[in-house]
Amino acid sequence: MASALPNLVERIVKEGDLKITWAAGGDTIFGDGTGKRVSVRITDEEAEKLIASDPALTLGEMYMQGRFLMEEGDIYDFLSIVRKNTKHSNFSPLMAMRLFWRIGLAQLQTRLPINKNRKNVSHHYDLTPSLFNLFLDDDWQYSCAYFDPPDISLDEAQLAKKRHIAAKLRLNEGQRVLEIGSGWGGLSMYLAEMAGVDCTGITLSHEQLNISNRRAEKRSISDRVRFELQDYRTMKAKPFDRIVSVGMFEHVGTGRYQNFFDKCFELLDDDGVMVLHSIGRDTAGHNMTNPFIEKYIFPGGYIPSLSEVLPAVEKAGLLVRDIEILQMHYAHTLRAWRERFVARKDEAIALYDEQFFRMWEFYLAGSEMAFEWDQMFVFQMQLSKSQFATPNNRRYMFEAEDKLKAAEADRAPLEPIEF
Repeated sequence: MASALPNLVERIVKEGDLKITWAAGGDTIFGDGTGKRVSVRITDEEAEKLIASDPALTLGEMYMQGRFLMEEGDIYDFLSIVRKNTKHSNFSPLMAMRLFWRIGLAQLQTRLPINKNRKNVSHHYDLTPSLFNLFLDDDWQYSCAYFDPPDISLDEAQLAKKRHIAAKLRLNEGQRVLEIGSGWGGLSMYLAEMAGVDCTGITLSHEQLNISNRRAEKRSISDRVRFELQDYRTMKAKPFDRIVSVGMFEHVGTGRYQNFFDKCFELLDDDGVMVLHSIGRDTAGHNMTNPFIEKYIFPGGYIPSLSEVLPAVEKAGLLVRDIEILQMHYAHTLRAWRERFVARKDEAIALYDEQFFRMWEFYLAGSEMAFEWDQMFVFQMQLSKSQFATPNNRRYMFEAEDKLKAAEADRAPLEPIEF
């Protein structure tokens, strides 16, 4: 075998049961034989060399191109074996140098004044809506669901997420709410219909904007829910009673956190409440987005630690009233998305091609693995300007959720999203 891949795998995989069939013929079994067998086949020696030289990027690329094939188990099973073993592995000097270079580049890019948010958002969210219809819930919630209780369905968990956030916002009828990063409109419509508030959702995605406005019009709530193509940085408006942002903060970048929270302070009423829902990680200062995800899925994305976020919150003059960590909820969400997506493989290939299907499957599997093994989590941070904007205990949240859940029975059912 001409590549250095066998030695690399031997150095990494000490536990588990991994069988690799090589391009030149023959196979090797790695690990201690525990757990279920995972078997892969590599179709050509060039693919072996590419994976050995830069596995963080090229493994996904070879899987996309059909040159790294799963024969027993699926790509999540393979990634899990690797990740479980890499906690204590020694990488080659070249791999270590590439890792440090990427970390430095990621830290630099998140601090540059150049903002590519509109382009980056379009890269992902302006894909054909038919793609998202393959795996999201009926309301197209493209962020972490809330599995409480843990055995509920994806649709029930996404509804529970909206209910949980609404309870933390302490909504009263007639309040004005700003949603920064409004997706396909589901959260704003829920808040308007369940709490009688007036919602403005802003997005940088043309596709999301068009679908959101059509949904609000179809439900006859356009007088209370509107969506705009608007960058939060340049928004001018009378302060809002409430601000909510779900799954958008990961696109801001460390160098722009202060600008983000300064703007939220400006747009939030003196007695207002804000809830920020974002992916987070456990350490600061050496973070980067996985190179495959950065190149093919979320260019410009960055997952912060709380220690990177909180200084900007404090400098902006905002008070932290509550922080909740959702530990495994996104792993469960991603598994549901992946299973639904794979079950509709033929439809996904018909929309794009098989290479795109494999790319998206690898993205979902890799993301699920990160929440399973890399200490990634979701945090919900409740902020205000005044210490009197929220009660001094959490009881009001649970009471509000109970009321919302009871009232949901009278809400008009969601209709299939037209696109």
